[in-house]
Amino acid sequence: MFAKITNGAVVKYPYTVGDLRRDNPNTSFPKKVPEATMAEYDMYPVGYQAAPVYNPLTHRLKHSDAPSLVDGEWKITKNVVALTSEQLSTRDKTKAKEIRLRRDKLLLETDWMALSDNTLTSDWAAYRQSLRDLTDHVNFPHLAEGDWPKKP
Repeated sequence: MFAKITNGAVVKYPYTVGDLRRDNPNTSFPKKVPEATMAEYDMYPVGYQAAPVYNPLTHRLKHSDAPSLVDGEWKITKNVVALTSEQLSTRDKTKAKEIRLRRDKLLLETDWMALSDNTLTSDWAAYRQSLRDLTDHVNFPHLAEGDWPKKP
């Protein structure tokens, strides 16, 4: 990506080689325009700032709309933004639904063991009960793999 920057201000972003050719119709540019030539026409490459550390459970990254000069280079910056209570609620409801679907699938896979003509071992009974109790887990609905019960 490139930007058209005049007197330290972003005039247009993104700015392409096609834009450069259209803005300068009487100039012949090579097929691959060198960055030095681009700079003569106020066209500069734009990179991305490294992502800051943040908690994705409570925050999200927001990219800037236009590049900024960071350490002598034009970059799209990334800022950490707190999720709103509505976003948190929606995300938690979606995650809870995903967890319940996965749990229900695991229970379904072991239902045959709980039929009246089969003896359910205490290990399998405990496993099935642990699956049912997942919604009471302290990390619910944001369970890590280690929070899930292990099959006997």
